[in-house]
Amino acid sequence: MTTTTPSTTVANLRDLGGTPLSGGRTVRPGLVLRSGQLDRLDVAADPVVAALGLRTVVDFRTDAERAAHPDRIPEGVRLLVEDVLADKLNAGKIPAATQLKDLLSDPAMAEEHLGGGKVQALFADTYRSFVSTASAQAAYRTLLTELADPQAGPLLFHCTAGKDRTGWGATVLLSLLGADDETLMDEYLSVNPAVKQAFAPLIEGFTVAGGNPDIALGLIGVFPEYLQAALDEVGTRYGSMEKYVREGLGVPDEAVEALRTRLAQ
Repeated sequence: MTTTTPSTTVANLRDLGGTPLSGGRTVRPGLVLRSGQLDRLDVAADPVVAALGLRTVVDFRTDAERAAHPDRIPEGVRLLVEDVLADKLNAGKIPAATQLKDLLSDPAMAEEHLGGGKVQALFADTYRSFVSTASAQAAYRTLLTELADPQAGPLLFHCTAGKDRTGWGATVLLSLLGADDETLMDEYLSVNPAVKQAFAPLIEGFTVAGGNPDIALGLIGVFPEYLQAALDEVGTRYGSMEKYVREGLGVPDEAVEALRTRLAQ
């Protein structure tokens, strides 16, 4: 699987190009990328990003996340804001990922709200919402329809850490393109080293203060059971990824075919 040379200004940047697909095909490189937030992006100082020639960025973050860490978008790049978690936030169910630093600043509060397996249950519920809520469906519909459009150019999609909302987007896309289950899980889990490195000071501070390291890792890492919760939701509601994309996301078959033609080689 192809990965981008590490960027100095964009966290967790990965090119999905080179990902193996059925029939000996692969994802065409340089057209679809994933990352964490772009608040430190500096094209002038980062030849890796400059070489990408980005044309479109899809930002999956919440209003609060974007306000706290606004993306720095290169001149001429089109920014599409698609808040995956809007409906879940409006329902008063705030996902753990959006208040990471708050939770890890107080070990006692973290233990109360996230100990005893609660963090895993919270993330599983959040992943199911990626499939079921209207805001998430709209966000992932935009991602796929943009990728089907040759005018979109090289496209990068991201959230804050580039692991959960972004991870589900990559899973849906690669599944449509023909990646098998093992490849989907490998790509999903591949971000763990970069994410853990990025949040290492936060984890260390939490554990030094007496926090449970399992809680910290449950918040910061990605795990097979998280992704499986979303995949199971697809199976329960739609029966297959194809039907989820067609009926749940409302992406027409011709757009899916255009996406496959454009991105698979």
